Amino acid sequence: MSPSSDLDRHDAGLAAQYETFPYPERTPQEESKRLLIGSPSHLREIDYWVFKAKRPRHLPLRVLVAGCGTGDGAIMLATHMARSERAGEVICLDRSSKALSIVKERAAVRNLTNIQYVEGSLNNLAALNLGSFDYIDCCGVLHHLPDPLATLRDLVNHLAPGGGMGLMVYAPYGRTGVYMVQEALQHLAPLEDSPTSRLDIAKRVMRTLPATAWLRMNGNFGDHLSGGDAGLYDLLLNPRDRAYTVPDFLELLDAAGLEASCLMEPARYNPSLFLPDPKLRARLDVLDWKEKAAIAEALTGNMATHVAYVVRKGEEQTPPDFMDEAAIPVMREIPGIELAKQMLPNHTLPFSFGTLVVPIPLPAQARGLLPLIDGSRTVGELADILSSRGVPKDKFWGIWKETFSTLEQLNRVLLQSPA
Repeated sequence: MSPSSDLDRHDAGLAAQYETFPYPERTPQEESKRLLIGSPSHLREIDYWVFKAKRPRHLPLRVLVAGCGTGDGAIMLATHMARSERAGEVICLDRSSKALSIVKERAAVRNLTNIQYVEGSLNNLAALNLGSFDYIDCCGVLHHLPDPLATLRDLVNHLAPGGGMGLMVYAPYGRTGVYMVQEALQHLAPLEDSPTSRLDIAKRVMRTLPATAWLRMNGNFGDHLSGGDAGLYDLLLNPRDRAYTVPDFLELLDAAGLEASCLMEPARYNPSLFLPDPKLRARLDVLDWKEKAAIAEALTGNMATHVAYVVRKGEEQTPPDFMDEAAIPVMREIPGIELAKQMLPNHTLPFSFGTLVVPIPLPAQARGLLPLIDGSRTVGELADILSSRGVPKDKFWGIWKETFSTLEQLNRVLLQSPA
């Protein structure tokens, strides 16, 4: 079989998969009960990690969700924009008409009017004449494409000046066991079979999967357990699925003319958090952040994906000084009062990096400080309030520096963009 015919075969298999089993499996009626939250493409994350809290919120935000699937990222971002009365639009691009129909139904339940829909392929972006975008989401897509680098370069060409992207790719170590079962199913459920027939075989295998299978021991994801038919198919039967280590991912970005402004959550890629030995930390201190990130991935073993916000090389901005009295901190999602309640009596915050829980030390005064962060109070106003409660201002600045520096790296406290 020639390389081109093999590409066509796998591409046809992908198209058939997502038309038969749109992913992820979603019921539009559930939109009335909950909003799925995640990264990338949380609006406050975009404001901070892409635009570094410098792009005024009144400016329209034009967004492309490249390979939207059934719409989790698009629905979340469009909802955030509508709730905060942010001008702009979200363009949902996918080649699966079935997936797009589900996004439309989900948007209708939420009465969202800021989404447009385009049926088309990422393999031929130029022909779609989509224009340029301030922000592009490409989440869980690149690792299924025939030429991820070519597509990523095409997406870069659609970025407006100063724009950025939110990306997610699979990571190998946290997906231990997946590729072993995929390999077996390539023989038991060949791509030439229909999607429904392949799914039937995969279900039969999973019913009697040996207890020794690495997939059974891996608790870093649950698509095969709770993701329905679409989740099981996408995990184990996807015709084209590759994973990237941190160095692989950063190399891909570099080749596309991009650089990471943030790997999510940044602290996740800091091995010092789980290597308390002083001699080890001394050795880590002399390494650059890329080496540290590779060590963190290799030692934790539970990273099943890498999420990153990226910008063109040389375009990364510096955020405002969080020690400036005029800076306005904002909670990313969890209200400050709720985050403070999670602190233990020893003033540590148990933080989950997937299946790894790490105790994160915070100043004792963070319990009283976090509930005051509301997205409108300035740092100076926070200092005044704590001063009235007996915390001298000279002491406040040390508390604030430690609190923000720690929680920013956990993606919990960010800075507000100007109105």
